Amino acid sequence: MAALSLSTWSQGIVPSPTLAVDAKAKKLKAAGEDICGFGAGEPDFDTPDFIKEACSQALDQGKTGYAPSSGIPELRAALAEKYTNEIGLDDIQPSQVVVSPGGKFSCYLAILAVCSPGDNVIIPAPYWVSYPEMVKLAGASPKIITAGSDNNFKITPEQLEEAIDEKTQMLVLNSPSNPTGAVYTKAELEALMEVALRHNIWVMSDEIYEYLLYDDATHHSPAGLAPEAAASVITVGGFSKSFAMTGWRLGTLLAPAAVAKAVSDLQSQMTSNATSFAQYGALAALQNHDAAKAALQKMLKVFDRRRLKLYDGLNALSGITCNRSQGAFYLFPNVADCGLSSSDFSEQLLEKQKVAVVPGIAFGDDACVRLSYATSDAVIEKGLNRLGEFVQQL
Repeated sequence: MAALSLSTWSQGIVPSPTLAVDAKAKKLKAAGEDICGFGAGEPDFDTPDFIKEACSQALDQGKTGYAPSSGIPELRAALAEKYTNEIGLDDIQPSQVVVSPGGKFSCYLAILAVCSPGDNVIIPAPYWVSYPEMVKLAGASPKIITAGSDNNFKITPEQLEEAIDEKTQMLVLNSPSNPTGAVYTKAELEALMEVALRHNIWVMSDEIYEYLLYDDATHHSPAGLAPEAAASVITVGGFSKSFAMTGWRLGTLLAPAAVAKAVSDLQSQMTSNATSFAQYGALAALQNHDAAKAALQKMLKVFDRRRLKLYDGLNALSGITCNRSQGAFYLFPNVADCGLSSSDFSEQLLEKQKVAVVPGIAFGDDACVRLSYATSDAVIEKGLNRLGEFVQQL
């Protein structure tokens, strides 16, 4: 009898390295080790009280049953209004919005809805670790183009033009970026959209970090940059990063009506719906503008201080250079001059100095490592001291 086997999908998938680093750091910490963790991709803040209270009220009111697959009507309407106001599009309908269990799942559904086996999807590197794996799970092929640090980790329209071929179905954009914190300007996005529209390809714009901006950087959504752009852009977002709601698992998607319906149909067969009572917390985040703004500004003030502290500290170390990020809560320093691959650098740093970072190879750039400053000032100071000792010994 032939041995039972796993599917080709499960055998080909790569586990999330960011979650693996975070899990290893937490395991060492639980064992009594003094770990300086820079691996986590989540705010170290609690969800604002007014959001938790709205969720608690929904629970008290018995809103614990199945919800519509695409999201509760009130939340979809509020999201349609948000997108109308912020992107500048007219006539956005709630039917174009889908609420999913997490921004990660929203990204995957966007890819599944428009990509087929034989297609390729252009992904700028450095990229979020899950994009290539999602593309492969859809049966399509990731096509990586490298955005170097000399252009602040942003691709050019010339690179995009060269990468597009007859099999290209989608371009993935992520601004502000994980892992680099890079933010595309309006002019840069307009130039990329001109190429994408001319070649008639889909664009998935992952905007999960849209409100986490520094140095007067501004966020621009590709869907609103040209009259015809909304017909080819799938905008993904969520509440995890800006409202410290990572564990709530709520992602959002705005798309042309046919794509939104396809996403909704896929979700109805895969997960039914996002958690019902959690959606009322998200609704509160959209409806209570003053409270939401105050909570966001409080978090941004802390993140900005940590960003600059970590940025200055990294650039003061021998063998390390770091671009100044303008968004999210990451820095992506180049450690190539230290003479180690990003994996060896990260492994030895954790082993010898108990500092956890994510190797850049996971993001498609083996010259760098990712550090999250969604951690305390004390950890940043201690981690920089240990990192300095580590590079001096190499």
